[in-house]
Amino acid sequence: MAPRWLKTLAAAPLIASVTLGAAAPARALVPYVMVPNAPSLEAAGLGIAQAAARLLRMGQAEEAAKLAALTVQLLPEDPRGWVLLAEAQLRSGQPKEAATSLARAKDLDPKNAGILFAQGSLALRDNQPKRAVELIDQGLQLDPKNAGAYFDLGNAQILMSNSSQALQAFEKASSLRKDFWEAINNQALVLYEQKKDGEAIKRWRRVLAISPKASEPMLALAAALEGQTPGNSESLELAHRALTAEPNYVLETYQKEQLWGTRLRAATKALLSQPALKADVERAQANAGSTGPEEPGE
Repeated sequence: MAPRWLKTLAAAPLIASVTLGAAAPARALVPYVMVPNAPSLEAAGLGIAQAAARLLRMGQAEEAAKLAALTVQLLPEDPRGWVLLAEAQLRSGQPKEAATSLARAKDLDPKNAGILFAQGSLALRDNQPKRAVELIDQGLQLDPKNAGAYFDLGNAQILMSNSSQALQAFEKASSLRKDFWEAINNQALVLYEQKKDGEAIKRWRRVLAISPKASEPMLALAAALEGQTPGNSESLELAHRALTAEPNYVLETYQKEQLWGTRLRAATKALLSQPALKADVERAQANAGSTGPEEPGE
């Protein structure tokens, strides 16, 4: 038996079919999508880049990297976005990705000294000092007054055991930026290894006049003074303050990472063996690794 709805449809007048046949054909609904124009895309990309830069300043590198990745999607031909992405990737522990981003930035803007300096810094971080020197030298041909570049150049020369060239680079850096205490500190590191203790001590004192709470020059100065006058009260006080502020310096491996030479590390070991510093050393050893390194000068 046919369903009731089918009987009803069969009994309907023929005109109904005619009417249906004459109806206008159905049209698919096509949604309207607004495609942003170039100025809108640029404005959006720059806005996201600014937000990423703010996150970087706040120390939120991973979040900054995500926003910077959006920036380069919106503005793939703008090298600034790739540089920002590289910095965020580097700070969030992605050195290989950062190198790729910097390479893209360099392709877009091969005459940008800042990109060359960044590549040099990355090579230095990757323990490729010779490559770092090459890249930094290229950048300095375009921007010969960049203090941070000379600082990185000096560090690369230290790693290559070129002490005289390292000292020249650090002196150039501090001449370009008078408050660049990290560069003056590294001058002292080189001078101390050259057995020019008096000059090194003068520069470490100069550093502490600029940055009185800087742990590295504080402990280095203490070690140098201890070598001149064992057990003197100034050395002990400086060492106490330095280890309290930055316990990682109790570790010889950490000192080496900060480019301390063998002579300074030996002097520091002798200083920290003083009975008067036993409690400070034990406390620093217990806390070492819980704090990060001091911020670089650039």
